[in-house]
Amino acid sequence: MTKVDSQVTELIGRNILTAQLLLAGLEVALPMRDRGTDLVIYRDLPERKTRFECLPLQMKAAAKESFSVDRKYEKFPDLLHVHVWNIASAGEDHPVFAMTYAHAIAVAESMGWTRTTTWEKKGSYTTTQPSAKLKELLRQHLMTPERWRNVFSIVGRSAG
Repeated sequence: MTKVDSQVTELIGRNILTAQLLLAGLEVALPMRDRGTDLVIYRDLPERKTRFECLPLQMKAAAKESFSVDRKYEKFPDLLHVHVWNIASAGEDHPVFAMTYAHAIAVAESMGWTRTTTWEKKGSYTTTQPSAKLKELLRQHLMTPERWRNVFSIVGRSAG
């Protein structure tokens, strides 16, 4: 496996994510400035709806597997946290997990991370070696085309 720098990792991850979103029938917009939102997904002609729907996404891409949660996103309850794994491996599956901050905190609490010194000092926690327990907790957040098509119900609201 060729080592890739963090900018290339983010570009590849964003392209993998964008491909999944487009294949699910969603549109993707790239914010002009980096203010915590990496992508905006939207439906301008949603079926059986009359409103424009959109969601901001914060994406974390990893060469292998990595999961993180950060308290700084608490003030953005509708921000969808997306993790893209295995971007450095062309022949492997690239699982994508998406969840709200509340879901991410629930995972962190289940893992015991919110009771650690790291969480107390930094307000964040990251692992690059997800345990079997973490992978099991993340399985319900694994995105498929159908889940992407219903992503607005994950957050529980429509914007417009």
